[in-house]
Amino acid sequence: MNEDMEMNITQEIEVNEEPVVSHTGDKPHQCIKCNKAFAMNGDLITHQRTHTGEKPNQCNPCGQAFSQNSDLIKHKSTHTGTKPYQCNQCDKAFSQKSWLTEHQRTHTGEKPYQCNQCDKTFSRKRNLIVHQRTHTGDKPFNCIECDKAFATIGNLIEHQKTHTGEKPYLCNQCGKAFYRNSDLTKHKRMHTGAKPYQCNQCDKAFSQNSSLTEHQRAHTGEKPYQCSQCGKTFLRKRNLIVHQKTHTLPVHHLM
Repeated sequence: MNEDMEMNITQEIEVNEEPVVSHTGDKPHQCIKCNKAFAMNGDLITHQRTHTGEKPNQCNPCGQAFSQNSDLIKHKSTHTGTKPYQCNQCDKAFSQKSWLTEHQRTHTGEKPYQCNQCDKTFSRKRNLIVHQRTHTGDKPFNCIECDKAFATIGNLIEHQKTHTGEKPYLCNQCGKAFYRNSDLTKHKRMHTGAKPYQCNQCDKAFSQNSSLTEHQRAHTGEKPYQCSQCGKTFLRKRNLIVHQKTHTLPVHHLM
């Protein structure tokens, strides 16, 4: 996901830079759905909307609704186009000061938010919180159509399109439609021939980051995919899948 797209995803629960816990650390307000606890009743009410789907803050010009008023305020800037906060390192400008602060870390390389489980660091606090769910297994966003749950609201929204069949991202070259904007971006490179992911070991370039990652294993010798039957390892997951079929095929197919 590119930086502009990430900045525009405001449906994710807003995370304040300042701590919201009390001085004593008490969290007396508990969610009856998932037992999560909060220091302030307002934070509990906001959290409960992830279960109910309630979005009481509505934009008058377009009707889009939000669970938090802060998200509505940010959204309104998309109608006015106002971006008063400009980066002094490049020509990018932002409608929110916090987004400018986050963007400036791409220039400085600063990653002030560290995971206490694995020491991985992040430039944005919300990215740390999403990452920490890989350790806790927390999936607070539930699909109302099925029993699936997700770690982020963005993943839930993408999943829900499998129920509705909605494919809002349309290629203006060939008309093909996609569930996700990231898939449309990848598809467009077939038309443009763009290969933005370049290997730092040789001069090869790729249209997708995953293809670059696979290619780099040719330099490192890494083979992360191991067969549970015989221990053989592979560069690519698809090669492992093909190999595993040799264990299930009848003997006469292997002769």
